[in-house]
Amino acid sequence: MIQNKNIANFGVTIIQARHSIRHFNDSPIPDDIIRKVLECAKSAPSARNVQPWLFGTITDKALRDEIAELATHGKFIAEAPVCFAVFGERDQQYVLEDCCAATENLIIALTGYGIGSCWVAGEGKEYAEPIRKLLGVPEQYKLISLVAAGEAKTEGFTLAKKKNLIDISFKNRYGSE
Repeated sequence: MIQNKNIANFGVTIIQARHSIRHFNDSPIPDDIIRKVLECAKSAPSARNVQPWLFGTITDKALRDEIAELATHGKFIAEAPVCFAVFGERDQQYVLEDCCAATENLIIALTGYGIGSCWVAGEGKEYAEPIRKLLGVPEQYKLISLVAAGEAKTEGFTLAKKKNLIDISFKNRYGSE
């Protein structure tokens, strides 16, 4: 158990503060913060510690525009100052789970720095291969996720309502008291 409850409370606060941002200011994310959030991503749990991931950081506006054009539900990537691309080794059994854990770590770390983000699916999407090729990533990897990131534009922003815990959880057996 965590001895310092302030640390535990801080972690819970960061997780609960996280929400999807799709409108960004054009302020760049400092390189040291990019490096730190990538360190958090690579610290994710991984089945058998395979660590099958490869992380791309796309800051070039023209590349982000091309990615946004390809990504069906990621048009806002063009507006974000950074797009992270998470790739995983195709032949690894738990590549999806491992890379999704890394993506979540990345997003939570961004939130901790006050940086907004939005996860865009990659796995199995029609644009996954074109984006892999666009970025010159070797064929042994497949796109798992994209994360648009930057300082949030706050005007007109509202938080999405989350479901009540009582409606989405159970203890021991579903339907029992």
